[in-house]
Amino acid sequence: MVDIRGLVERVGPTLLRPVVMPDETGGVGDVVIAEPEEPGGIGTADVVLGVGGTDRAWAVELVRECGVRHAAAVLLKPPVCADESVISEAKEAGLALIEVRRGAAWAQLVWLLRGALAGTDPGAAVGSPQQVGSAGLGDLFRLADAVAEVVDAPVTIEDAHSQVLAYSARQDVTDPARVSTIMGRRQPDDVLAKFRARGTFRQLSRGGSAVYVPEQPDGTLPRLVVPIRMGGELLGSMWAVVTDEVSEQRASAFADTAALVALQLLRWRVMTDSERQRSAVLVRSLLEGSEGWRAAANELGVRAEPHRVVAIDVRASDGTDEGHRLAMWEWITRGIGRGPMVAESGGVLYAVVPDRSGAGGWPALREALLAHIHEMDAADPRPLVAVGTATPVAELPDSRGRADEVLALLRTGMVEREVAVHEQLWHALVLARAAGAASDAGVGSLGPLQRLRDNDHGHGTDYLRTLHAWLRHPGDPRAASRELRVHPNTFRYRMKRVGSLLDVDLDDADVRSALLVQLLAERWNPHG
Repeated sequence: MVDIRGLVERVGPTLLRPVVMPDETGGVGDVVIAEPEEPGGIGTADVVLGVGGTDRAWAVELVRECGVRHAAAVLLKPPVCADESVISEAKEAGLALIEVRRGAAWAQLVWLLRGALAGTDPGAAVGSPQQVGSAGLGDLFRLADAVAEVVDAPVTIEDAHSQVLAYSARQDVTDPARVSTIMGRRQPDDVLAKFRARGTFRQLSRGGSAVYVPEQPDGTLPRLVVPIRMGGELLGSMWAVVTDEVSEQRASAFADTAALVALQLLRWRVMTDSERQRSAVLVRSLLEGSEGWRAAANELGVRAEPHRVVAIDVRASDGTDEGHRLAMWEWITRGIGRGPMVAESGGVLYAVVPDRSGAGGWPALREALLAHIHEMDAADPRPLVAVGTATPVAELPDSRGRADEVLALLRTGMVEREVAVHEQLWHALVLARAAGAASDAGVGSLGPLQRLRDNDHGHGTDYLRTLHAWLRHPGDPRAASRELRVHPNTFRYRMKRVGSLLDVDLDDADVRSALLVQLLAERWNPHG
C-alpha cells in the first residue's frame, strides 16, 4: 500500500508540494472531498481535498477534524496552505499538509490520485503527450466520475451537438431528462428546446463560467452547466444535475475542470481519427527527409511543386499547451482542404502546404490563420506562426529548418509578427546569425564594454541602450533620444557619462564598429 509520501512523488511536483510531512506515514485509504459547508465523510488514512477552501479559520478546523479522524493528509491551495496557523495545526495533529499548485483542477487531482492508488502511471492516466493514442472513451467516463465528485452531482459530458460522450456512475440525483439523455446518448429534442428557450446555449457560447439553470415547471431538476472550450472553439459542455444552487466554490471548481475535459476530448478525437494519425506519420517522413519520403509523398498525393513548412507553437501560462495545440491541429485540418498535411514534433505543429494561390495553398492558409488569430478569445494564448521558404518536396527538411529559425526569433521576442515569413525577415536573420557567430567567438569579453554593464547593474543606469542608440543614429541625437523616449539633453548627458566610463576614441570608425558588433551580439543572442 502506498503512503502519502509515495503518493505525492507519483503525482509529481508540478501539482503537489509537501508543506508538512510527518516522519512516519502509513498507507493511504481513499480520496475524499471536503468543502467549506460540510467536512464530513472523512475516514482513517483518507487523503482529504479542501475544494474551494480559502478561509483560514475553515482550513484550521478542517485540519483539526482530519487529525481527530486520523486522516493521512489534507490538500489545500494557496494562500491558506501557507498560513502559519494551518501549518501549526497540521504539525500538532501529525498530519501531512500538501500544497496544490495554483491552476490545478480538483478533478484532475482526483483522477491522478485515484490512478496512483490503483497502481497505474499517473502520467498515463491523463494521457501524456507521448501517449496521446492511449486516451479513449474509458478515460472520459473515469474523468466524468472525477468531475462528479468535485461538483458533488451526477455529470454528463456532451459534444457541441449535445451527443453524450460520457457520464458519471452516480445516479443518486436524477430525473427523466437525465435518464432519457443517457439512454438515447443525446439530450431529447424537447429538453433541448426548453434549455434553448431559457438562453442556456447562448450563455455557453459566449462565456467560460458555470451557468445555473433553475428547476423547470415540468419537474426537470436544476442544472449546472459549463462550456468545454479550447483554442477559441466550443467543443461541448458538461451538465451536472443538482438539487439547488451550489456554492460559489463548487461552481468555480466545476468550471476549472473544463480545460482538463477539453484536453482529454481532443486527445480522444486524435485517437479515433485514424486518417489523421496515418497522415501525421507520413508528414513526419517528409519533414525529416527519411528514406521513405518519396513513398510518403505519393501516399499523401503531394504534387511536384514548391511547398512551405509552417511551424506553429502555442505556449499557455496555465499548462494547457497541449490542448491548445490539439485544437489548432483540428482547425488546420479542417482549414487546408481535402489532404491535411499536419504533424506534431517536439511540441510544435508543422503544416506542409503548396506555395500556390487557391484553396489549400499557402496564401489561403495565411489569410485563414490571421483571421483565426483575430477571432480568438482574449484569454487564449496567441500562437507563434513561423513560415519556411518555398522548396521542392525533396527539400522540405530545409524549409522546416528555416521555419524553426524564424520560430526561435519569435520566441525571444526580438521579432513580433502574427505570421512571420522567412524571406521577409532576412535582415533580422542576418543579425541573429552574426550575433550567434560573434558570441561563439567570445567578442563580448573584449574591450571596455563590461564597465557599462557593471554600471547599469550596480546603479540602475541605462548606458548600454544609450550607446546602442547613439551607434544606430550617428550624428542624430534627436532620433536616438526618441528611440529611448528621453529628452535630447538627457541623452547628451548620458553619452558624456558613457564616454568617460569607456575611455575610448568614439570618433574612431573601427571602435564604433567593434562596439556595435558587441552590442548586436548581446541583443540578438542574449543567451549566447
